[in-house]
Amino acid sequence: MTTRWIYKKEVDEDNVAEMSREINVNPTIAKILVQRGIADFDTAKKYFRPSLDNLHNPFLMRDMEKALIRINLAMEQQEHILIYGDYDVDGTTSVALVYGFLRNFYTNIDFYIPDRYKEGYGISSAGIEWAEENNYSLIISLDCGIKAVGMTDYANEKGIDLIICDHHLPGEILPNAYAILDPKMKDCPYPFKELSGCGVGFKLIQGFCEKLGYDPDLLYDYLDLVAVSIAADIVPIADENRILAYYGLKKLNENPRLGLKALIKLSGIRNQINISSIVFGIGPRINASGRIDHAKTAVELLLASEAKAISTLANSLDVKNLQRRDFDSSITMEALKMIEEENGSNFKSTVLFKEDWHKGVIGIVASRCIDKYYRPTIILTESNGKATGSARSVDGFDIHGAISECADLLDQFGGHMYAAGLTMPIDNVSAFKEKFERIVSERISEEQLVPLIEIDCEIDFKDINYKFYNVLEQMAPFGPGNMQPTFVTHQLHVTGRPRILKGEHLKFVVKQNEEDEGMEAIGFGQAKYYDLVASGMRFSMAYYLEENNYLGKKTLQLRVKDIRFD
Repeated sequence: MTTRWIYKKEVDEDNVAEMSREINVNPTIAKILVQRGIADFDTAKKYFRPSLDNLHNPFLMRDMEKALIRINLAMEQQEHILIYGDYDVDGTTSVALVYGFLRNFYTNIDFYIPDRYKEGYGISSAGIEWAEENNYSLIISLDCGIKAVGMTDYANEKGIDLIICDHHLPGEILPNAYAILDPKMKDCPYPFKELSGCGVGFKLIQGFCEKLGYDPDLLYDYLDLVAVSIAADIVPIADENRILAYYGLKKLNENPRLGLKALIKLSGIRNQINISSIVFGIGPRINASGRIDHAKTAVELLLASEAKAISTLANSLDVKNLQRRDFDSSITMEALKMIEEENGSNFKSTVLFKEDWHKGVIGIVASRCIDKYYRPTIILTESNGKATGSARSVDGFDIHGAISECADLLDQFGGHMYAAGLTMPIDNVSAFKEKFERIVSERISEEQLVPLIEIDCEIDFKDINYKFYNVLEQMAPFGPGNMQPTFVTHQLHVTGRPRILKGEHLKFVVKQNEEDEGMEAIGFGQAKYYDLVASGMRFSMAYYLEENNYLGKKTLQLRVKDIRFD
């Protein structure tokens, strides 16, 4: 698959020089900072030294005061409170945070996670009925509910008040809930709109602490959960999320809660935990609980404090993750074969349906299909007599908006610009596929159908050293909204013999000039370039810097993103 190399826009050189002097950094780093909108000393200080003192006032969020008054009243009157959350990483960490915190102060409280297969996403009638049967008069929903108009009315009929804490895009009609906390609501003045679901739960408890005079350090003990949610839900690591992720990662590396510590060990993470460690190591194991069985296991692990229970629960999640991988692999192979049989290269979108695909992995399969056929993708399976699925998008294309254009064919849908879920009658799948393809074809540009590599700047190998790398590392945590800087260097050649690792990865030593010492480089999935690299041809390389720790010896390494031959 070809890629687009897009260089970030040039910035004012005088501004770069001034930043370089003001904060005493290399001009290349100063340029990267200015490109990211960090163009003066005060902004740079906040960026390099995140502070919990700079978190926004939780009472700026619409309905925060109203929600806290209702929670306080419920506690005073000894009402039963139910914490209700989604079954993914964001939902389970949200429940572990809010329930885990409040149970320290209140005993008439429990949590509820819907069954992915029996109840589906969001607030369910079964959940409301369970709450009624067990005498719950207040439900606090986390990471779901903003589109639960009918279910909110159902809860109201049962005499159950609902406080919705969500971060998804609202529909045209808001639920008639007692209170709604969602920064994406049009009339919500909260200054940062991109919190994770767990982040919204964090703000609720932050407000609770301020209103009732509790020490905020009691809440900060849960920041490891917030960091996991931010990484796994792929929200921008900017503004408030950067502060929460920074301190959450600090806790994960120094003193994580015992359940996360067990997952870190099972994940085989040996170096410092970063956003990538969570995305590829910790997150999948938490997610596997709800994908393969019931997500209640994940919440129990995140709340557990006894060694025996933690070991049993963590190992259970690890086994489920292995099962998830098997489903993922076999279904992805089936899906790619279906695309090929349909002459897939002629389409601008992918919509696939097979009634026996495992519902828990179809979102992952959609992402895998995009790796091969880079275009908006929806994978559907049968659940409770309906076609239900997950959608994933490509850079710059609003898949949620495209799905909303097909609303007449759907029972329900929701999500973000780049990821969404949807349900429809099975008989509508064919018509949906045709309409969705037409809408995508009308809206998507040819450029958006080619994977993008955004390059921060060009650099020479002579400028790369540990001092440079150490300043770059202070720009972490890296992720959407603050990506690890990508560099490009031209006129490179390989010295010595490149190696192929595990049949698909390429490892080699690369030089720019003969007098260079040479730098270790590794390209995952880049074995296709072996012959050309080994031939001695000159090439340009897009990469980022990382540290390789092999048997205690630390060296700088180039992680290859793409190669172009000159």
